[in-house]
Amino acid sequence: MERITYSEWPEGLYPALKQVQDYIDRSGLDHRMLELMRTRVSQINDCAYCLDMHFKEAVHAGEDPIRLISVSAWRETPYYSPQERAVLEFAERLTQMRPEEDSADIHDKLRKYFSQQEIALLTLAVIQINSWNRLKRSFGSIPGKYKVGSH
Repeated sequence: MERITYSEWPEGLYPALKQVQDYIDRSGLDHRMLELMRTRVSQINDCAYCLDMHFKEAVHAGEDPIRLISVSAWRETPYYSPQERAVLEFAERLTQMRPEEDSADIHDKLRKYFSQQEIALLTLAVIQINSWNRLKRSFGSIPGKYKVGSH
């Protein structure tokens, strides 16, 4: 059940979140990789609304549905590149990071494929999807009705 409808959101909330989202999407990071990561983080956070959205966006961008369906088991499959594996591991670690956990080793893996600036952008992208997941779950947004390009 929807607890806070879009029309009840405080003025400026959506534009503020969307501005960060647009910044990430224009950053030059691979769009399909971002959608794959967003799908994985949304799985971890049990956000059905965001899973619906990012599955549709990724397929529209040319992603193979089998990769989206299997992304929770990415370690067990042969069809993710080493770069994607590093991003997925980073996203999982950042989403579930325990206070005592050190992230130096995952940064070392990321540096094989990304510049420092790109790692900063990936960090923001993971933070952003976690924010959307928590907002959509808290508000009770209803999944299944998302249309590609409508966010």
